[in-house]
Amino acid sequence: MWVCGREGDTTGRQWQGLSAPRVAKEVAPGHHADGDGLHMQIADSGARSWVFRFKLNGRMREMGLGPLSRVSLGEELKLAAGYRDMVRDLIDPILARSEQQRRQLLDISPDANVTFREATEAFIRVHETQWRNRKHVQQWGNTLKTCAYPVIGDVRVRDMDTAMVVRILQPIWTKKAETASRVRGHIKAILDAETVLGHRIGANPARYVDHLQFVLPRSKKRSQVKHHPALPWE
Repeated sequence: MWVCGREGDTTGRQWQGLSAPRVAKEVAPGHHADGDGLHMQIADSGARSWVFRFKLNGRMREMGLGPLSRVSLGEELKLAAGYRDMVRDLIDPILARSEQQRRQLLDISPDANVTFREATEAFIRVHETQWRNRKHVQQWGNTLKTCAYPVIGDVRVRDMDTAMVVRILQPIWTKKAETASRVRGHIKAILDAETVLGHRIGANPARYVDHLQFVLPRSKKRSQVKHHPALPWE
């Protein structure tokens, strides 16, 4: 069993954080906590490495940061701080690191400057052949031009965040519920596609479940018409 923070380690002794002398002297196998999920791991073979443990979406994860021979105490603190920020933003640092490595292998620039307007136009071009009528194509473009472009049209998709999406949706969420739902769905689909293309990373700020539902009220269901039995003609 492990203790997150500077409270203890797997050997049951009190642990007040790792220092260079402690790192050099410690030989007991196990996870030795340095604080906030950061640990020095010593295998039974004596091999030493840094690991970062975190909890995301109710699930505990463990992320290797590299062996002590290659990553110093100061370097692992910086790495852990960056990954800790990702967890606070509900981003899985393991997936984010894998995506970064994938981009490097494919030579995809992490600084892609695709704007939301450009991403929308590309998305419509790809999908318009699947949409049966021209009205649907026009609806996609017009809805986003009217509601989204004034706020995020020229914003790079990699820079889009929840605050921008909320700014778009709040004025119409209750007054024009159907339009607002359509706009949110369109934005989410476009950002999902841009994530697949490697133009952005992280969670989609336009997702509703476990995200926007906490700041935007649930839409009221339309009242259903209830017909009364016909009266006798007399």
